[in-house]
Amino acid sequence: MRADRLLSILMMLHLHARTTASELAEQFEVSERTIYRDIEVLERSGVPILTDRGRSGGLRLMGGYQTRLTGLSSEEAEALPFAQIAIAASALGFGGTAEEAARLKVLAALPEFARERALRASERFHLDPAEWYQRPATPPCLKTLAAAVLADHAVAIDYESWKGRKLRVVEPLGLVLKAGAWYMVARNRDRYAIYRAESIHAIRILENRKVQRRNFHLARVWQQEVSRFEASLRRARATLRFHQSAMSRLSRLGADAAEVIRATKPDAEGWRTTSIWIESVPHAAGLLLGFDSDIEVLSPVTLRRELLMRAARVAALYQA
Repeated sequence: MRADRLLSILMMLHLHARTTASELAEQFEVSERTIYRDIEVLERSGVPILTDRGRSGGLRLMGGYQTRLTGLSSEEAEALPFAQIAIAASALGFGGTAEEAARLKVLAALPEFARERALRASERFHLDPAEWYQRPATPPCLKTLAAAVLADHAVAIDYESWKGRKLRVVEPLGLVLKAGAWYMVARNRDRYAIYRAESIHAIRILENRKVQRRNFHLARVWQQEVSRFEASLRRARATLRFHQSAMSRLSRLGADAAEVIRATKPDAEGWRTTSIWIESVPHAAGLLLGFDSDIEVLSPVTLRRELLMRAARVAALYQA
């Protein structure tokens, strides 16, 4: 909408000592002619905009002019936590307009010295939550989930876990973006649980059932549930030898294993021997096979046999 663009242009002029019509046109995805028409509208409404000619020219506000049009709309207020995470703002349905408008208004409301520091930081740091070679996935149910979380409504979900597919009624308490994937933290039968949004096949908001959020803190509950889940996966231990050439790839085994391995001193030939937690023999074999001969399993014997069997299948496939 033009009114939104006019306010955003005013915020941009307030934040930057000088900008150009081409920069504004690119920012708002309109033509330079449209920007100049917008500038004329702002000037007629009493905004003192100066136009400097020449190579170093541009548009700027007359010195000393201040705007107080920094109030946030309801949509901009909801988008504010994602003002520097464009992927999250877009996925949740706030869109670039609300997210950018919220960011501009907050910056415009800061004292000049603080505004300059905030602008400098925003121009020098960028957050990309997706892993390498991965595209940020937006589950079809995400916007509905966000609406339920914001309105404190329970939901009925058709959810598929490793145990199977089942209809569940849960109370969504928050959404978390972790490594490019969306998760819902919800209450299910008086206990907290984490659900991967991509595994929700269908969702229905239960408007007649309100969610109670008393004493709930999303970040704290998320960390508690993640720690509990990771601890539940540590079911067995394995003793392995790691060559120096494997050290750059240890993150594949998880942070806990990588810390233990890096803390172990290598022998004269560059091998480190230590014991780490594993989830299961098949899961560990799938991870370790990708290390080629840079990792040797010493125990348990079942893991050695699993690796031998998988390596034999690969060799037979390529020999054929």
